[in-house]
Formats: sequence, C-alpha cells, structure tokens
Amino acid sequence: MSPAKKPPPSQELIKGIWRENPVLVQLLGLCPALAVTNSVANSLAMSGAVLFVLLGSSLLVSSIKRIVPTDVRISTYILIIATFVTIADMILEASVPAVHKELGAFVALIVVNCIILGRQEAFASKNSVGRSLLDAVGMSIGFTLTMVLMGTVREVLGNGTFLGYSVLGPNYEPWVIMILPPGGFLTLGVILLVFSWVKRRSAARDKVASSIGGPAVQEAA
Repeated sequence: MSPAKKPPPSQELIKGIWRENPVLVQLLGLCPALAVTNSVANSLAMSGAVLFVLLGSSLLVSSIKRIVPTDVRISTYILIIATFVTIADMILEASVPAVHKELGAFVALIVVNCIILGRQEAFASKNSVGRSLLDAVGMSIGFTLTMVLMGTVREVLGNGTFLGYSVLGPNYEPWVIMILPPGGFLTLGVILLVFSWVKRRSAARDKVASSIGGPAVQEAA
C-alpha cells in the first residue's frame, strides 16, 4: 500500500489559522488565552513569545529527529522548548519590562503549553524542516489572531482603550468584569460560539452545493 499523499506546503501554513486553529478548534493553550488577554499589548507579547518558541523548537526538533532515541524524545523536546522559552523570557524582560511583569509566570509556563509540545510530538518529529516551519508559523498565526481578538474585546470593553489609547471617550463606563478572570471565560465562550456557528453554516452550504451539483456531474459523466 502506498503511503498517504501529503498535502501541499501551503496547506501546512493555513490549516492553523482556521481548520486546525490551536485555541478555537483544538482547545489548546487556554491558560494564556484566558489569563493574559486583558489587554492587546499582553496578547501581542505572549503571541510573539509563542511564535519564537514554536519556530525555534520546530526547527531544532525536525533537524535532529533521526538521532534522538525514542525513549527520551519527550524529555529532549522539553529541554529544547525550555531553552527557547528562557531566551524569549529574557528578551521580553529586557525590551518590554512592564509587559513582562504583567505576564508574570505565564511566559515560563510556555514550556508546558500543549500547543508547543503537541506540535513537536505530532508534526515536527515526523516531517521535514520546511514543513515543520510552515506548520509552526500557521499555528502561531492562528494563536495570535485568537489572542489579539480576545485582548481587543476585553481591553475595549474593560478599559475603553486599545493599546492604551482611549477609543470610547471619557464618558464611557468600563465593564471592569471584562479585564477580570470571568471576562476571559465570557469572551472565549462567545468567540467559540460564533466560530462554531460560522463553521456549521459553511458546512451546510457545502453540503447543499454538493447535493445540487451531484446529479449534474453524474449526468455529464
């Protein structure tokens, strides 16, 4: 039996944005998604750190996958991830100390983020360097879009600002709950609801289109 045909490289890039979005579809990385999205700046900083760690670890894991013994592969992946997390943490602390202080321990917790370790075990350790990097970029973009969306909603409603700049005027009464933990759960729940609704509508349209086009295709054949 011939091996399954791999999808084109472009699919590795775009799958993480919608079809396999790590937060909205796979429900991974929910801890930072709920904890640090009380502002857009925090969301961007965490997303940048995840992008750096995911790219670096995917590159290294995919490069050395043939020489890592099976028995210690998970330990090896964690050590690799921890190295890049340490570098990302030091860069954030040096470049944006205020944001780094607000993120607190959540940068260090990237080491055990299921998005990072899951992509190394499920993809980077089984594919070429090029495909692994495309997968890492796609997953990072999907994670970033979700984080920024949540951060925007929570900051605008919770503070009346966007990246610290007032957008709703001085008379706006902030919804303080939106920048508190319950606001994270509420925002994520609404986004998941809308995302699921859009996917169901899209699937229903595709089903109708296929049922209409099916008889015509058969007659033409």
